[in-house]
Amino acid sequence: MLGTLKVPLAIIHLKCLFKAEDHNKDGLIDLEGFKSIYKALIQRKELADVYKGLVGGYKALSAAQFLNFIRKDLSEFSVTPEAALDLIAKYEPVSKAKKDQCMTFEGFARFMNSPDNYVFVKDRVTVYQDMTQPLCDYFISTSHNTYLISDQLVGKSHLWAYQSALMKGCRCVEIDCWDGPDGEPMVYHGHTLTSKLLFKTVIYVIDKCAFLVSPYPLILSLENHCSPKQQEAMAFYLKSILGDKLLTMPVGNSFSSQLPSPEDLKFKILIKNKKIGELEGTILSYGMNKSGQTGDCIEDIEDICANEETPSNSAKKLFTFKFNIFKRKEESKSKKVQNTEKETLAPELSDLVIYTKSVAFRSFQHSTRNQKFYELNSISEGVCEKLVKESAPECISHNMKFITRIYPKSTRASSSNFNPQMFWNVGCQMVALNFQTPGIPMDLLVGKFNDNGGCGYILKPEFLRNPKLMFNTYNLPRSIKPITLSIKIISGFLLPPCSLSVSNTADSLVSVEIFGVPADQSKKQTQVTKNNAFNPRWNQPLTFHVHVPELAMIRFCVEDQLSLVSNEFLGQYTLPLTCMSKGFRHVPLLNKHGQTLVPASLFVHVWYH
Repeated sequence: MLGTLKVPLAIIHLKCLFKAEDHNKDGLIDLEGFKSIYKALIQRKELADVYKGLVGGYKALSAAQFLNFIRKDLSEFSVTPEAALDLIAKYEPVSKAKKDQCMTFEGFARFMNSPDNYVFVKDRVTVYQDMTQPLCDYFISTSHNTYLISDQLVGKSHLWAYQSALMKGCRCVEIDCWDGPDGEPMVYHGHTLTSKLLFKTVIYVIDKCAFLVSPYPLILSLENHCSPKQQEAMAFYLKSILGDKLLTMPVGNSFSSQLPSPEDLKFKILIKNKKIGELEGTILSYGMNKSGQTGDCIEDIEDICANEETPSNSAKKLFTFKFNIFKRKEESKSKKVQNTEKETLAPELSDLVIYTKSVAFRSFQHSTRNQKFYELNSISEGVCEKLVKESAPECISHNMKFITRIYPKSTRASSSNFNPQMFWNVGCQMVALNFQTPGIPMDLLVGKFNDNGGCGYILKPEFLRNPKLMFNTYNLPRSIKPITLSIKIISGFLLPPCSLSVSNTADSLVSVEIFGVPADQSKKQTQVTKNNAFNPRWNQPLTFHVHVPELAMIRFCVEDQLSLVSNEFLGQYTLPLTCMSKGFRHVPLLNKHGQTLVPASLFVHVWYH
């Protein structure tokens, strides 16, 4: 019944409310008991106080008053009178009030607790940024060791990990490739006890999921340990399974002096790997010989890949026949090479690397003199942390011209993550995290890439794209005046109770933490509200000064105080400051894995100027 009335429900709290109204202890409540439960879930005092302030001496909120509230108190100045009426029609449960174009308290409460009034700016849940700038001008959602679903020593590799990352908007996945039996490349964490996947099944899953969430380019970062022979097989699978999705030539089949844009590369998959020679050579090679098209094999390969186990003999024979034809075509363009790089790289795979050629980072000076625009660096978190602290301006300048990928250091055996904020602060585009490992780093990544429609690409602020602005993360100019951010934590609603509680209680508190440039790092928290997870109230303002709001991330975290030195995590929500709406807002809470805890939420008032 309550669900039909669109009343927010949480079973554990509902059971406690029902138990309190079951006076005869027979599992039944009367009409008055139902009304009492309804009022407890709808008529929250903190919302009633806001409503009373709006209606004054009137019985209901008029459409004009509601529109004024939206424009003035919620700072949504573009909302039209027609849009306000639509919201009344959507949330007002009383037919007469709806007909009279006004809003009762019940309708107002439903609107205030709805997605239409969440703290995340509604206009930013779709792609709104300029997507025509070069790839190096964007932060790119990036995964590390994507195949793993647990630690990197004995953990399990699973195809689901790729599907999960792609469904979260990830635009760069990692594939560790090693020689396998029967000429089949395998994917796993080398020299460990992690389980193994067939390379071709990984590519098959990627083909199916690549663009379900985002149309913008997907980068396959190959950690390539395969012999040239098995690299040929890798190239064959990439071409035959991915087909036209695979980028095999520069945009427009011509050479340029800068990276293309996400818009230019829509629905394209790029290969990140080492490459023999330069991009110009690939263009010339394709111009002279355009053979080797294997799109006709894709249906056969899909049939084989559909089962991760050993294929049937008939399918195997068909595949071998097709593969041999392909090899003869490709061998006609292969040349004998003498240097070490050419001896370890198969030309067939090398030719698939277009705009994402992996090269070792030596120094900023070396990159300025020698690095091509289509070459990118992968740098360990420890090395890059030192570079950031010692040479932040040089880091920023480097990342204006080239793509940089940061990956976790090898000693993180448990697949833990580092804080990505330091590297975003200097414009590093691909900050790779272990998506399977929950915690603050992944909260920050998910929160950041919820912006711009969750497409996996975020346009960097202009000061990280324009060399004339001379931005320095560690030495901000005195001319920068910080904004004042005021967040009043008013209340919580239907919070997850403490795991040690036998009822629906928690000694709850809320912390708000700012992640950004060093000058903006800050954390504050409310007092503790005892024995209440149903509707705790704090009414506590927290004030921050933020110098670089374009890089600031805000993390709300709700905890249960177990002792003076120990808290239990209950829920969190993280978002960019630039995506934070003003006024009275609800903050939807997520669990540690980033999954929704709706209807659990915080009620806050946000203002900044």
